[in-house]
Amino acid sequence: MVKPDDVYAHGHHPSVLRSHTTRTAENSAAHLIPHLYRGADLLDVGCGPGTISVDLAERVFPGEVHALDRSADVIEHARELNRSRSSDALEFRVGDAYAIDLPDASKDIIHAHQVLQHLSDPVSALREWRRVVRPGGIVAARDSDYGSFAWAPNNPLLDRWMALYQALARTNGAEPDAGRYLLGWAQSAGFTDVTATSSTWTFAEPESRAWWGDLWAERVLHSSFREQSLALGLTDESELERIAAAWRDWAAQEDGFFMVPHGEIIARR
Repeated sequence: MVKPDDVYAHGHHPSVLRSHTTRTAENSAAHLIPHLYRGADLLDVGCGPGTISVDLAERVFPGEVHALDRSADVIEHARELNRSRSSDALEFRVGDAYAIDLPDASKDIIHAHQVLQHLSDPVSALREWRRVVRPGGIVAARDSDYGSFAWAPNNPLLDRWMALYQALARTNGAEPDAGRYLLGWAQSAGFTDVTATSSTWTFAEPESRAWWGDLWAERVLHSSFREQSLALGLTDESELERIAAAWRDWAAQEDGFFMVPHGEIIARR
């Protein structure tokens, strides 16, 4: 198989990593928690800064956990960020979601959070994960569904942000509405026992609105989202500045509300 040369729309700007470091097993992998058990060997694909990985490792200890990301810089960041919580049973390593350097049937659980939406061939990745998981084991994935995001008050510039993100992701060959497709992708990858669920993140309190709004304002102006959108001719600097201002305006509204739906699967081998 020729591995796709996927492009990550968000990149690894500090505003992106700041978002990822708030993720825990409780707020980002609740669908998996009931399936965790002591002694399980687990693989976390696309681990980013590793905060979910550490939570999972603590729940399956003394099971062995490998946490993979394709970015060497992000893996080093994960090691530093989690040094005080890491153990000999948790290893952060550079790895490829399409070609995992582990034997067949070597893990009890494979977890991936917000990974499949960025891949141009998610079914091939799921087939590879199916190869690595043991018979009776599970693959757990969770991905947001951008087309189902909802917010208030309405703002045409946030509508434009959504259209711009969708265009950028699809130009990269990715699927920003991945949440709704996880069940079908898992079935296409050969899984016959798949449970699909959904959950949301909601930003409606003043603190969470400020955090989410400032985060996206910064991403629009400084992350790979900006660089790629400009390079592809999808927007210009002036429009990006207006979109960033709209994010901050939204965060300041007392009735500001933002909902991020996610699709989830537990696929049994």
